[in-house]
Amino acid sequence: MARQQLAHDINTGMKAKILLVEDEVAIREMLRYTLAREDFEVIEAGDASEGERLIREQRPDLVLLDWMLPGLSGVELARRIRRAERTRQLPIIMLTARSEEENRIQGLEEGADDYVTKPFSPRELLARIRALLRRSRGDTGARPLEARGLSLDPASHRVTVNGAELQLGPTEYRLLHFFMTHPERVFSRNQLLDQVWGDNVYIEERTIDVHIRRLRKALEPGGHDRLIQTVRGAGYRFSTQV
Repeated sequence: MARQQLAHDINTGMKAKILLVEDEVAIREMLRYTLAREDFEVIEAGDASEGERLIREQRPDLVLLDWMLPGLSGVELARRIRRAERTRQLPIIMLTARSEEENRIQGLEEGADDYVTKPFSPRELLARIRALLRRSRGDTGARPLEARGLSLDPASHRVTVNGAELQLGPTEYRLLHFFMTHPERVFSRNQLLDQVWGDNVYIEERTIDVHIRRLRKALEPGGHDRLIQTVRGAGYRFSTQV
């Protein structure tokens, strides 16, 4: 029962819908079986163009996206998802056979919220899917937050700068929400991983730096990137004392 509840939307009771974009049939069939067994609704695409169409038509809750696809690459599809206003907050997990740190960081910088390196454990993938779905749902009952013209409203899941809406990916949103609810405190990378990603998800500390960089880039036009400070040898702090 607990697993089924995790696969359903907490507000509507509907199954969480996962789009699987993978050109290797054997991997796609294995993942479809694994996800369906856990009570997720699965839709599939064999290439990025079909995946892009299904995103428009089906509105998935999360995308599992293979890095290497025929034609348009998975990385380019991630870029397109992040550029389009209606899909900017769509959670993306990148599936990649590239184990080098540089490649993993590139996937995160191009818009992925997480990555899993092939070959991977289905159990690990399910844990990452559940964690990312929990994070992307947000806290709909909390009060709005404000700092120097930067506002975050958990009820509407909107971030604005001096009244103009700012588009953030789901992980950057959760990171900003955590910072704004814990101002003037320094958090190490490990603490941020535990608080924002969850203590049951195994992600490298370097991932934090990538998402901090993406969050700062989004905040930069209004000058609010300065609110997220690097504390040498300690971690990061959100401070309005700048």
